[in-house]
Amino acid sequence: MARKKQQPEQNKKKINTDGIMGLVGSTTEQAISETLEINYMPYAMSVIVSRAIPEIDGFKPSHRKLLYTMYKMGLLSGGRTKSANIVGQTMRLNPHGDAAIYETMVRLAKGNETLLHPFVDSKGNFGKVYSRDMAYAAARYTEAKLDPICAEVFKDIDSDTVDMVDNYDATMKEPSLLPTTFPNVLVSANQGIAVGMASNICSFNLKEVCDTTIALMKNPDHDILETLPGPDFSTGAELLFDEATTREIYSTGRGSFKLRAKWRYVKEGNLIEITEIPYSTATEVIMDKVAELIKAGKIKEITDMRDETDLGGLKLTIDLKRGVEPEKLMQKLFRLTPLQDSFPCNFNVLIAGMPKVLGVGEILEEWVAWRTDCVKRRIFFQIGKKEDRLHLLKGLERILLDIDKAIAIIRETELESEVVPNLMIGFGIDEIQANYVAEIKLRNINKEYILKQTRAIDDLEREIDELRDILNSSRKLKNVIIKELQEVSRKFGKPRKTEIIYDVQETAVEEEAEEIPDYPVTVFVSREGYMKKITAQSLRMSGEQKFKEGDSLSFSQETTNRDEILVFTNLFQCYKGKLSDFADGKASQLGDYLPQKLGMEPGENVVQVVLAGEYKGFVLFFFENGKVAKVPLSAYETKTNRKKLTGAYSDKSPVKAIVALEADEQMAVYSSDGRGAIFSTAQLLPKTTRNTQGVAVLTLKKKAVLEKAVLLERSGIVNQSRYRSKTIPTAGAIVRPEDLGQQQESFEV
Repeated sequence: MARKKQQPEQNKKKINTDGIMGLVGSTTEQAISETLEINYMPYAMSVIVSRAIPEIDGFKPSHRKLLYTMYKMGLLSGGRTKSANIVGQTMRLNPHGDAAIYETMVRLAKGNETLLHPFVDSKGNFGKVYSRDMAYAAARYTEAKLDPICAEVFKDIDSDTVDMVDNYDATMKEPSLLPTTFPNVLVSANQGIAVGMASNICSFNLKEVCDTTIALMKNPDHDILETLPGPDFSTGAELLFDEATTREIYSTGRGSFKLRAKWRYVKEGNLIEITEIPYSTATEVIMDKVAELIKAGKIKEITDMRDETDLGGLKLTIDLKRGVEPEKLMQKLFRLTPLQDSFPCNFNVLIAGMPKVLGVGEILEEWVAWRTDCVKRRIFFQIGKKEDRLHLLKGLERILLDIDKAIAIIRETELESEVVPNLMIGFGIDEIQANYVAEIKLRNINKEYILKQTRAIDDLEREIDELRDILNSSRKLKNVIIKELQEVSRKFGKPRKTEIIYDVQETAVEEEAEEIPDYPVTVFVSREGYMKKITAQSLRMSGEQKFKEGDSLSFSQETTNRDEILVFTNLFQCYKGKLSDFADGKASQLGDYLPQKLGMEPGENVVQVVLAGEYKGFVLFFFENGKVAKVPLSAYETKTNRKKLTGAYSDKSPVKAIVALEADEQMAVYSSDGRGAIFSTAQLLPKTTRNTQGVAVLTLKKKAVLEKAVLLERSGIVNQSRYRSKTIPTAGAIVRPEDLGQQQESFEV
């Protein structure tokens, strides 16, 4: 038996296994990594696979369990029942509380307006997706049944199209997937946050998705943009079309769509009515932001804003001061409020139990492969049923040869148990056929009945041959799926709700706010994410910089108050902020905590800070796998007032260093096995895609990783020619003691 590798002392913790009242007193040691693997990893995998990420049918487990329960309750064709009844029944499949199940139903309901094609036909107050504060009624007050589109969700589910698995206590079966006849994964909007990953899929128009799927099945080189111009949201609004961005999202599954509210000017009352808002915001959020801007004096054209939403739909009304130009005001509001917002896309889908971020074409390809398997299974099932029926009828046909003989055998057999064996011997049929014959009623043992039954033999044989023919022809299988898609599109297709604006002309609105003062400042950022902006005068008078216990300086740079700051985080995101929004500080203060100030997500930490300046130069990302990505700083410049950029850098390998340079420099990189190499950043081609994986610079040996990166002039290397290579990637050379020097600065994260 191999000896277990000795764990480092600092990675171990003591586990006290004292019994009750100290009757047993013993202590064992266990590596922290082992504890995490045993206790945390199963939880993380459960959240990813069984809770947060949708599968190829477009549903999460909670959706699937609820809809299947409603299907088994007969709510596809029957009348509505109390939601509380549905929730209670669903608890047989879903081992969570009734509140979680009801929240799932609310999101799937027609009344909530979350989905373009709701699966639950609801009655009562189910809240609204565009309202943050409009609460839905309790389950005992509302009623629901399945929407007619669910007939396509459960089509042929009883024909072995999908696997049936045990529920949580193995008392009943439930489907592992639902055999949707259309790509619901793209039609229904889905959001989920797992452990270490998330999914955010926007909704597309059903008819356009079906047309695109058919076009791709007929021609794999079909341009998706021709049939799928952009997403379609249940809240409508306007989509500001950008071809490059759309193509990137369609190919990578990541990016963001720009949405804008729909509005109209009512001249009679000198007011603006907003009737549709972006899917990613809520009416209360917009109202709060406008109120904040009015209070701050940044908007002076509005006298009043109110929510006039009623049974007729959403409506926000803005009363204008005399002489205000509505177009200019709306452009200003688009720039300063969530009336213009972005929908970030992360098409993360579970494929065979593995989370994968796929583009639209790849998702449709996976869906077609899965749907083909469903159709094959249905045909196998149908063939089996027809063959069973054919087998029985052929036995009945044998009886037709001599009905009197069959009657005589039954009449002359003394024991009931011997009737079937005697029929088998008398007519040369098997036990199944004999049982079928023996069960025929006496009134049906006549020539007319038997001829009528056996006449179907030829039809059954022809149908079985046709089904086998379809099964053996990929072209015919495709045609079956295409016909189903065409039928779904014809029955349930609806016009687009979200209008696509191709010719986007954003009017430049001058800031009326006071001029931002410009003066020299020095920015200090600690390792834990505290930032101080200190003026030159304050810095001259201050003493030593103060940090929290255990914290230390990570970054400092001189700049001006008008500069912008880019904060890269461990969740591959970049937060943007203006230094003018930060108060001037002192060395004796801890400073602003960036995760809180910039509104980062829970567990999100600062990795590196970059001052944008005029967005000249580039950012280098050094990854653990030896690759370096060179991204122009201009890739992080945005025309709109965006605070957060997703997909700021690649998530394929842990980042070890982030370096911003104005011009190409010589860099020294070090690996964990004691090797070093020198290269020029001019050898790297800049990539406009922010999340590029980069180019290999270091050829790493097994188990070795890129450890840190240093500017050559600060590396202390004496024998530079020893480590320099004309080409990359390079294996580097073992670093000699005299070349370690006194490194002035390391960019190691």
